[in-house]
Amino acid sequence: MKYIINFFKGLMIATIVICISFFMVTQLFNTRETTIPEVVDDRPSVEEFIGSIAETARKLGAENDLYASVMIAQAILESEHGQSGLSAAPNNNLFGMKGRYQNNSVTLETSEDDGSGNMTTVMAEFRKYPSYEESMKDYVRLLRNGVSWNKDFYAGVFKSNTKSYTDATKFLTGSYATDSKYNEKLNTVIAKYDLGQYDSPVKNKKTITVADGDSLTHIAEAHKVKVTSLKQWNQLRSDKIEAGQELNIYQY
Repeated sequence: MKYIINFFKGLMIATIVICISFFMVTQLFNTRETTIPEVVDDRPSVEEFIGSIAETARKLGAENDLYASVMIAQAILESEHGQSGLSAAPNNNLFGMKGRYQNNSVTLETSEDDGSGNMTTVMAEFRKYPSYEESMKDYVRLLRNGVSWNKDFYAGVFKSNTKSYTDATKFLTGSYATDSKYNEKLNTVIAKYDLGQYDSPVKNKKTITVADGDSLTHIAEAHKVKVTSLKQWNQLRSDKIEAGQELNIYQY
C-alpha cells in the first residue's frame, strides 16, 4: 500500500511540473511580440507624377497656345496620376484618347456620363503609345487640329481665345469629357497642386543642398515656394529628405 501511495504522489508531482512547464512556455510565446510585415507603397505620388510630365507640358503649351496647367490636370484625372491600367506601360495613354495610334490600341472597360450625371459602363478601344511624351503630343494635335468635321472644335481652349484656364476647363466639359463636373474637378486639381506655374516660362533655376535638420516645409518657407512645388520639381515620393541631398528650386 505504501508503495502505491508513493507512486501516485510521484505521478501527481510530475503532472504538476509538466503543467507548470507547459504554462510557462505558453506564456513565453504569448508575450513575444508579433512582427507585422512592413508594407512599402512604391506607387508614385501625385507630385512625382506631375514632375515626370510637367516640363514637357510647359514646352508643348508654350508652343501651341495651350494651358500646360490644364494639360497636366487632365493627365492627372484621366490617368489617376499614372496609376490606371490605360496609362501604365505598355499603353501610356494619359488622356483617355480613344481609337488607334499608329495602328496600336487596347480595349478596356470605361465609364461614361450621359450628360445628366448618370454613369454607365461600356467597352471602348483606346490608343496605345510608346511613351508619355507621344501621348501628350497626340493630345496637343487633337486640340490644335480639331475633329474631322470641325478643325476649330477645340479652339475654345486656346490661350488666345480665353481669359484664364477656367475658361478652357469649362469649354472641355461636354466637349472633351462627358463628365458634367469635369471643369470643377480640373480646377480643383490645378489649384491644389499650383499647376498655374507651368503656364509661364522659368525665369531662374537653382540647386540647394539639404542641411542637417532641414525639412521641406522650412526650405519652402525660406525660398517662398510651396511644398507641393518642391516635390514636383524634384519628383519626390514623400516629404522625407536627407542631409546632403540636392534639390532644384524654380522661379517664375
